Amino acid sequence: MKEIQRQLGAAGVTIPEILLPRELNSERWAVIACDQFTQDRAYWEQVKKTAAGSPSTFNLVFPEVFLDDENRNRRIADIHQAMTDYVNGGVFAAPRRGMVYLERDTPFNRGRRGLVAAIDLEQYDWNPQARPLIRSTEGTVPERLPPRMDIRRNAPLETPHILLLVDDDADSLLPALAERAKKKPPVYQTELMLHSGGLSGWFLDDADSWAFFAEGLEELSRRALTRYATGDSAPNERPFLFAVGDGNHSLATAKAVWEEYKTVHAGLAAHPCRYALVEIENIYDPAIQFEPIHRVLFNKNFDETLQLLSVLPGFSSRPAADRAELIRLTGEPSGGSRFGIVSHNRFALVETSEGGIATASLQPALDRQMLSIDYIHGTEELFRLASADERPATGILLPPVKKSGLFETVARTGPLPRKSFSMGEAEEKRFYMECRKLF
Repeated sequence: MKEIQRQLGAAGVTIPEILLPRELNSERWAVIACDQFTQDRAYWEQVKKTAAGSPSTFNLVFPEVFLDDENRNRRIADIHQAMTDYVNGGVFAAPRRGMVYLERDTPFNRGRRGLVAAIDLEQYDWNPQARPLIRSTEGTVPERLPPRMDIRRNAPLETPHILLLVDDDADSLLPALAERAKKKPPVYQTELMLHSGGLSGWFLDDADSWAFFAEGLEELSRRALTRYATGDSAPNERPFLFAVGDGNHSLATAKAVWEEYKTVHAGLAAHPCRYALVEIENIYDPAIQFEPIHRVLFNKNFDETLQLLSVLPGFSSRPAADRAELIRLTGEPSGGSRFGIVSHNRFALVETSEGGIATASLQPALDRQMLSIDYIHGTEELFRLASADERPATGILLPPVKKSGLFETVARTGPLPRKSFSMGEAEEKRFYMECRKLF
């Protein structure tokens, strides 16, 4: 067992004690990641209505649509109290040490595989110059961390929406774990609320499965040392094993709280908040599709947005006849970058000479302005916001994103601009299911 712990520790992983509800009414228990539907209060009011009268992770998280409300401190206090009540009130079954292999069906893809485990925050750093074992894939905005730290700081529990990716081009490790896990019945098997698909999970609580997983991570680490080595890499450079696919700011928050706690408690080597519960997935899983994250600019009209983007290298624009043509044109191959601009019934295609990922030139141009901006998952939501009458808004439609080459790009240049891609549509985001004691 010590050898397994050593192998997993070298890969930045530890075996957590998982908490699941004693009575698993998961269609009420599990809710979608808090950073989804950030401009759709009606969605979250429906979640609240669906979860009412039953233990639910809705009471354990802070949907970001409400983050700027005046009652923020009261809501955080209520979250911490709900966590305490759930721990002390018999909501959870006894903690169970192990990992959870899971499969997720969504309205768009079936059978996406994942493994819930805990990772060591000492092996992670979001600093753009850092090259740790676990790396951020997008720029982290420090100003976004304090309100999230208020939630995690002194929280009795955590429940994750963080997704870590491994680069397993043979797609062999998680399918092999599935064969082991499915020798036993699932610990949960449920539909997810609001037509978001289904979720099934199996416990991996035997040493043989842990050893198999540890050996698989060792092999991926050996490959990573060869694939992602740079010209000036030292022979003992750490491998790039995990890329944060979703939840970059949540993981950065967990890191900040651990660093804060470690500073106050000098000499402390280990504490539950040193670790973070995550789901590990393979970037080459056929059920994982990368989607762009669109932008919506509030209080900016169509012409103002075109003028704002005219600073981009090689800028040009031309009108599009309608929504369908704009989506088609934005998705066509280009030597540079393409964006769609939409406001009510006006549509335009913007083209630039800047190659590479589209956000590389777009995001700095937006950051230089004093803008009211939000980041939107899904074209339907973007077009809805861009046509709303209650608040002037212009949508920026981004082109499709290729997932191949993500590890190589991050290894070479560091994190991408923030909100460069999304793993699937909004409804495909992780639902909170497993919990772990934290403070």
